[in-house]
Amino acid sequence: QVQLVESGGDLVQPGGSLRLSCTTSGIIFSLNEMGWHRQAPGKQRELVATITTNGRINYADSVKGRFIISRDNAKATVYLQMNSLKPEDTAVYYCNAVRYSISTNYWGQGTQVTVSS
Repeated sequence: QVQLVESGGDLVQPGGSLRLSCTTSGIIFSLNEMGWHRQAPGKQRELVATITTNGRINYADSVKGRFIISRDNAKATVYLQMNSLKPEDTAVYYCNAVRYSISTNYWGQGTQVTVSS
C-alpha cells in the first residue's frame, strides 16, 4: 500500500519559517520525482517545487529564493523548507511522487499552512 504523509504545517506569522516533511512508503522512493504543490481556498492547485531522482530542482517563481526542496532517499522523505513566509503562501500543501517509467503519480493528504499575524 502506497502512503505519502505530509507533516509540519502550522500557523506562522509573516516572515516566519516552517519545514514540511513528506514521508513515503510502498514506493521505490529513489526512482520517483518528488514534488510539493499547494492549493489556496478558491484557487487551483499549483506547483511549488520539484526534485528529480538525480537532484535537479525546479521552483515556482513565487517561491524562488525563499523555499528549499530536498530529499533523503535513505529516509524516503522529501522536505520543503519555507522561509520569509507571506500571507499569500497560505494553502494546503501536498506532496506527490511521480515515476514516469510506469506512469504512477501518488499524492498525500495535505498539510495546512497558514501565514497570518
